[in-house]
Amino acid sequence: MEELLRTTDPTLVPFTKALLDAEDIDCFVFDVNMSILEGSLGILPRRVMVLRSDLFRARAILKANGVEPYEGEDWL
Repeated sequence: MEELLRTTDPTLVPFTKALLDAEDIDCFVFDVNMSILEGSLGILPRRVMVLRSDLFRARAILKANGVEPYEGEDWL
């Protein structure tokens, strides 16, 4: 699994999932239950993961729809 998106925006995850579902790309949302730990403040990011074989196409779909995909930490 590869990380496609990391966000604290609660509307961006379902939008991304809808875009990928429309293109028959399976995705998995990680860290959904972290709100229990953070007290539902929305400060911990959710991650959308896809198969490595779908990563290039999934990034292109997000970019075409105005969503900037996660491409790694800038400081690494």
